[in-house]
Amino acid sequence: MSFYELFKKGHQTRNKAHFASIASIAMTDGKISKDEQALLQSLATKLSVNKSDVTKIIDNPSKYPIIPSNSVEERLERMHDLFDMIFSDQKMDAKELVLIKKYAIGLGYNSTSANELIQNSIEIYTGKISFNEYKYLINNRLKG
Repeated sequence: MSFYELFKKGHQTRNKAHFASIASIAMTDGKISKDEQALLQSLATKLSVNKSDVTKIIDNPSKYPIIPSNSVEERLERMHDLFDMIFSDQKMDAKELVLIKKYAIGLGYNSTSANELIQNSIEIYTGKISFNEYKYLINNRLKG
């Protein structure tokens, strides 16, 4: 197997694991709403997760472990995707808060950084914002 094929396979595995994390958050209340379904489809396309894998992942998201990233930007983008799903219904419930903390630590944030990132995100996250706006707001809050 070539280096490119190994890289591509690893990238696909990380994307499927991330999609499974998002699907888990979508299903915290036992069902997937129309807004959540639309966001899942959009993120599946963004992450290059094919339709058959989407079905398998939604059927059993716990089969896919969280895979941390060495890239600060990729970790923050993954958190943004998770917050997009959480706030697709304009609120965060207790189960989602527990899961987002688990995912933040699984992505590579230490407990203190994870709690700070989540608290700051909750304070500034009002719905659909672009990744660049999210990144700007988080980075400026963490510096201050």
